Amino acid sequence: MGYFWFKTFHIIGVVVWFAGLFYLVRLFIYHVEAEQEPEPARSILKKQYQIMEKRLYDIITTPGMVVTVAMAVGLLTTQPEVLNDMWMHFKLLFVGVLVAYHFYCGRLLKQLAAGECKWSGQQLRALNEAPTVLLVAIVLLVVFKGSLPLDVTTVGILGMIVAMGAAIQLYAKKRRQDREKLALEVSQD
Repeated sequence: MGYFWFKTFHIIGVVVWFAGLFYLVRLFIYHVEAEQEPEPARSILKKQYQIMEKRLYDIITTPGMVVTVAMAVGLLTTQPEVLNDMWMHFKLLFVGVLVAYHFYCGRLLKQLAAGECKWSGQQLRALNEAPTVLLVAIVLLVVFKGSLPLDVTTVGILGMIVAMGAAIQLYAKKRRQDREKLALEVSQD
């Protein structure tokens, strides 16, 4: 019975953690891009984003990570033999990368609060895709376990990364065109 409780709360923790990670970096993007706004909007937006980022990280994202990891440990105590499986080694590696990403986001949060973040909005958009790639890899490993077709999976994940990169570039181009169009309209008035 313990296995099912651990698994239930592990899944809930994963959902909460990923929701927080996805939204957190999106807030970072808005925070960085608020720098382009005129005053007083710039100060108001940056202050509001800073409050939202801190609350999201401290109240949702970090507890989600803690629940996820704690319940994973519980799961492993009920079925320690899975630690002998190669798929679990890769899953734990990807989860370790995800935990490092989480703490790196905490570092970016502090840099943004201090006005020291050097990341651009476009760079943060790319960073925001990392948990998606990790989520796909982890879920594939958990579902397929030892029967995961590595060749198809590798090509699929690389294709997903290329598509994400292309989408980020296309979005950046559209935003530039929209700004240029707006500047032209303003100059004509």
